Amino acid sequence: MSSGSSSRSTSPSSDSEWSKKENKMFEEALAYYGEGAPNLWEKVASAMGGTKSAEEVRRHFQILIDDVNNIEYGRIPFPKYKTQGFWT
Repeated sequence: MSSGSSSRSTSPSSDSEWSKKENKMFEEALAYYGEGAPNLWEKVASAMGGTKSAEEVRRHFQILIDDVNNIEYGRIPFPKYKTQGFWT
């Protein structure tokens, strides 16, 4: 999942990468409707203007959940960022 990609799906059933704009629309729609909303994936897909299908939205959400779980369970090491400030 590359949020830096600018490619767009050419049809709602396409499995292309998600653009930054699509990720932002996804996040905003998910926050607006909430995880427990009925027909959530259809609502989020509609709020995104039809650039992704409800199934693509559902899969995207599941990939994000899997990524978070892998990080939390230590399966993926936490990145070591170069930072500046009093804590370094």
